[in-house]
Amino acid sequence: MQILIIDRLKELMAEEKLNQVKLAEKTGIKQNTISAWLRGKKEPSVTSLWLLADYFNVDIDYLVGRKNF
Repeated sequence: MQILIIDRLKELMAEEKLNQVKLAEKTGIKQNTISAWLRGKKEPSVTSLWLLADYFNVDIDYLVGRKNF
């Protein structure tokens, strides 16, 4: 599951033309936390998934790979 979250997050960031710093500013999630996710060192918490889903206007199920758009 972790790899799919990374892929989906990178895809959404690219669509919005966001880097880690900008995503951190817009979501309130620390940049080093986002970096750890993208490197596969950590997985997002449920709270972080909610923040990401709300920001990108997608379902958490999309982020974790349970469904496609």
